[in-house]
Amino acid sequence: MSNIVAIVGRPNVGKSTFFNRLIQRREAIVDAVSGVTRDRHYGKSDWNGKEFSLIDTGGYVLGSDDVFEAEIDKQVELAIDEADAIIFMVDVEAGVTGMDEDVAKLLRKVSKPVFLVVNKVDNAKRAEDAVEFYSLGLGEYHTIASINGSGTGELLDALVEALPEKEEIEEEELPRFAVVGRPNAGKSSFINALIGEDRYIVTDIAGTTRDAIDTKYNRFGFEFNLVDTAGIRRKSKVKEDLEFYSVMRSVRAIEHADVCLLVLDATRGFDGQVQNIFWLAERNRKGIVVLVNKWDLVEKDHKSVKEYEKAIKKQMEPFTDVPVIFISALTKQRIFKAIETAVEVYQNRAKKIKTSQLNDILLPIIENYPPPAYKAKYVKIKYIMQLPTPQPQFAFFCNLPQYIKDPYKRFLENKIREHFGFKGVPISVYMRKK
Repeated sequence: MSNIVAIVGRPNVGKSTFFNRLIQRREAIVDAVSGVTRDRHYGKSDWNGKEFSLIDTGGYVLGSDDVFEAEIDKQVELAIDEADAIIFMVDVEAGVTGMDEDVAKLLRKVSKPVFLVVNKVDNAKRAEDAVEFYSLGLGEYHTIASINGSGTGELLDALVEALPEKEEIEEEELPRFAVVGRPNAGKSSFINALIGEDRYIVTDIAGTTRDAIDTKYNRFGFEFNLVDTAGIRRKSKVKEDLEFYSVMRSVRAIEHADVCLLVLDATRGFDGQVQNIFWLAERNRKGIVVLVNKWDLVEKDHKSVKEYEKAIKKQMEPFTDVPVIFISALTKQRIFKAIETAVEVYQNRAKKIKTSQLNDILLPIIENYPPPAYKAKYVKIKYIMQLPTPQPQFAFFCNLPQYIKDPYKRFLENKIREHFGFKGVPISVYMRKK
């Protein structure tokens, strides 16, 4: 399980540039995910073989500087609570500002590794100017220029060195279903409705992550761990209004889960924050089931369900093959249907299709709808196989893989879904040279 590193600092010091530099390097290589990645504030990076999740807190606060003053303290406190290491970025051009001093004051009390990073240091004069940041009382600092990357190597060496070793938790391999969503969508009520004073419960396991409680649960002759992200929180620290909070909480649970049950409030819809969590799960290639909760509070006519579902799927494009279930945690309406569906999605994610079957069904389709020619060159797909990975990935072997563009890959993905049923599960399609 990867460590979480949070980048904090006031606006316009270059946090996002730095973040994008770390993420892109990796996404360009590893994550050839079709379509667009939406929210650019969370990503994975690795250095010297050590993987970590990176959160750019700056991306979550929009608004004027005075709004920001109040928010930034909350964000720093959250980062202190949730992250394993903190990068505090300041700007050599601006020098030490009052806001920097506020943040430093919060960070001086922390026992976690804190890296003071002075950005925009791209010449010797600026390297001298950086000395004034000693006054923040955070000890040594690193100088970088995130625009061209100078200095980031040394910083990352020090960072991964300081990250705590995550012990791999050896436990029975039970499927893990994480209940995620924005605050107040009804995650806890959903879990309580499922569990109630229920005789199905086997044991309560203290959360392996501080912020999630695992409950071993048995239903339909199927045993799984239910991970409740609404779990333990220190009441005094809860900043419910902070989008960043629910995303940060969700990161750990999602990375750890097989299937994410994304609970949303029917009266609020599939809004920005829910979308962030959805794309987080999609980018981590997890199974997804969307649960529209509080459906009993919505005025409905016979068309409501269809129209509501259509509106949600519009927001999910291009990954729309996701079950949407309308529930009410209060009246227990369809809550077991939700679990049954999660089990199906879990099975879809583990599904392996025989190579002969893939080729027998898909090659004739490809024959009829070949990839468009590119610069008068014809692309021929000769052979298909599913890769031996925990989630569905397919390799299409062909003569000119570089000429196959995203729309055609999506066509192939849709055909796989149509014939082999991978509802709720992101599929990766790779083109390989024969």
